[in-house]
Amino acid sequence: MMKKSTKVIGMMMIGIFLCMLDTTVMNIALPAIQVGLATDLAHLSWALNIYTVLFASLTIPLGRVADVWGRGRVYLIGLALFGLGSVISGLCGNVDVLIVGRAVQSLGAAVVFPASMTIGIQSVPLNKRVGVIAELGVMQGLAAALGPTIGGAVTQFLGWRGIFLMNVPLVLVAFVGCVAWLSWRHPIRGQAKLDLAGSALIMVTLLSLTLVLVKGNAWGWTSQLIIGLMALSGLALVTFIWTEAHVDQPMVPLTLFKNRQFNGASLATVLSGVFMVGLLVLMPSFFTKVQNQTELLAAIMITPASMMIFIFSPISGFLLSKLGPRRVIFSGSLAMMAGYAVLSQMNPNHYWQFAIAAVLIGAGYGTIIGPITVLAAGDFTGELLTASQSVIGVFRQIGTSLAVAIFVSALSANLTVAKTQTLTDAHTTVAKLAISDQAKRDTLQVITHQIDQEQTAKPVKTPITVAKKHRLIAAAARQVLKSPALQAAPASVKAKVQRQVTRQVTVQVKQTNQRIVNAATAIKTRSKAAFTQAFMRPYQVALPFTLLLLLTTWCFEKRGRKANN
Repeated sequence: MMKKSTKVIGMMMIGIFLCMLDTTVMNIALPAIQVGLATDLAHLSWALNIYTVLFASLTIPLGRVADVWGRGRVYLIGLALFGLGSVISGLCGNVDVLIVGRAVQSLGAAVVFPASMTIGIQSVPLNKRVGVIAELGVMQGLAAALGPTIGGAVTQFLGWRGIFLMNVPLVLVAFVGCVAWLSWRHPIRGQAKLDLAGSALIMVTLLSLTLVLVKGNAWGWTSQLIIGLMALSGLALVTFIWTEAHVDQPMVPLTLFKNRQFNGASLATVLSGVFMVGLLVLMPSFFTKVQNQTELLAAIMITPASMMIFIFSPISGFLLSKLGPRRVIFSGSLAMMAGYAVLSQMNPNHYWQFAIAAVLIGAGYGTIIGPITVLAAGDFTGELLTASQSVIGVFRQIGTSLAVAIFVSALSANLTVAKTQTLTDAHTTVAKLAISDQAKRDTLQVITHQIDQEQTAKPVKTPITVAKKHRLIAAAARQVLKSPALQAAPASVKAKVQRQVTRQVTVQVKQTNQRIVNAATAIKTRSKAAFTQAFMRPYQVALPFTLLLLLTTWCFEKRGRKANN
């Protein structure tokens, strides 16, 4: 019979899977949601961002609430909130309701995530803790990496609402399992109190910081609002540190940051998250918009990265005790660097080149993220253990937010340049065509619309259709037959003129169609190259910064300590 602790860990893994999956599952479905709710992308982006913003800013305070009020009770409330938010999001009729649903989801996730880690870890004896921490850590990375793949598949077969509603049965399973197997005895904590000042300050710090990261590009990095948020975040952080150093029961014990290995784990969590999410956030859009693939196929195309995380996370956990933290983290960092080197130089029209990059990045991330969770826990127990998991969870969200901010901002700037260049090229090319002014206007209208949608031009085989050709023939014939000499001509002459006009217009239409197709094909080739470069350029710029990930390895010990086992 399955041990009770195994069942509890299984329920905690479901909770972690749901929380982390929903950080990325929505990305690939954005175009379908935009059409379904008839909204613009700027408004819809809040449904994506609010989850990250609230998750990052509330994880630490709500983790502390669970410690004080009882993890089991608060955990069930978190599951219920997450399930309610999923139902609201899946059944919403407009984007505003979707944003509310995602906010409720995020509140639940901010409760479930830290409590899942602590409940799972403390459900086993000390000598089995490393294995459980590694398993829960693997689930975090794997769920986030699988988000786009699962999102693409569900959107293709069940529609975009399915990416939210599929959470409900999992929430019900976890809820029933927790009611049956969790221990409801909450230890007496004497005069334990919530650190309300610290909670408020960390929420202000993270909320303002995350808003800067996710909206900096939209609002302008030098705008008064963004600069004000940066200043507010910095001031709140300084005040938070001072408060935590002087309060009796701090929400985030600063003792954590006296541990060199915990600091290394925090840095590695942020940086590896940036480079992993950087891959996941841009490439699905590249495959759908530039290469005109379906959401499902785009999701499948990035699956090699997810599979490598699934394979290498447990392997790296096993190697941790054999090789030591430094060598394991170094090898993972090196693999991610190699993946970015391939990304920055590859020809994405050859899928096998991207697959190599995805395998390297996924393997590197899996190698890092499994041990990182164990290393972050260190020898901490009790409140320090809870705090360490909450803080690492926040750093993971900060890594995700940084990746979205950095890569999407860079892509947006690059696409603006690519659009301008492509439109200029299109106007110049079409202007030189020996076709009518109306045909030029019609051609440019189609091409401009496609470029505005950040898609490569997709010209039809016959820009001037058969129906339009017949209208042109009729108009040309009426014009010719208006001639006084022909108005009185016999019907046989008029029929002959009609045939001549038909032949001439048919030849002209054929020539015009061929010229338009040739021009549109050339524009398509050049626009595809411009958009491809816009998507690839962020990876080229990011490549040197992967060295930072490599440098974090010196925060870790060469060999593992027995105390960690």
